[in-house]
Amino acid sequence: MIHLDKLTKYFPTRGGQKTIVENLTATFPTGASVALLGRNGAGKSTLLKLIAGTIRPTSGEVLSTGSISYPVGFAGSFHQDLTGAQNTRFVARLYGVDTDTLVDFVEDFAELGPHFRMPLRTYSSGMRSRLSFGVSMGIQFDTYLVDEVTSVGDGAFRHKSVQVFDKRMETSGAIVVTHSPPMVKRMCNMAAVLEHGNLYFYDDVDEALEHHEYNLEQPPNG
Repeated sequence: MIHLDKLTKYFPTRGGQKTIVENLTATFPTGASVALLGRNGAGKSTLLKLIAGTIRPTSGEVLSTGSISYPVGFAGSFHQDLTGAQNTRFVARLYGVDTDTLVDFVEDFAELGPHFRMPLRTYSSGMRSRLSFGVSMGIQFDTYLVDEVTSVGDGAFRHKSVQVFDKRMETSGAIVVTHSPPMVKRMCNMAAVLEHGNLYFYDDVDEALEHHEYNLEQPPNG
């Protein structure tokens, strides 16, 4: 279970401040796979980072009864001058899992070939996402945070990614950001729409997608 307690986050801008969430109280149930929907710029990725603890809220807090992954697809915690393998070993030690086992899993899964042992600064954004997804899926978390990563790669890689995700969902939950309605229906059993700093939860994924599609048809400040 992840509980957001009066969570507020804003960033200063030239025009004043941009509010991502304001006084938000919400609960992501244990074991649920929740699609996080919202128009571009709504703050979905920022909310994932708040939940992961990689950025701090302006006020309020995030409470959890289990372990939470870093946002999969976000490679900002990786070191640019270390290789993919070295970054994998670093994360393994950080989370207390066997380094060799995780390296073997990621090398097989991410399909980076020789690049796995080259510095991260030589990677494309897609390669970084594949490494990030592989490292996260190789560690057992109670909740996985997934940010668009399953759209990376060809059809065969996406299929493999969903298979690994399904396996993890047998014992864990997830919060998934994706712009693909078929992926939402395939991967999630609940959904939440982020709109003007508020979260609207739906047990019916189709209803959430209708809400989201309606928002997309409105003017940005509508």
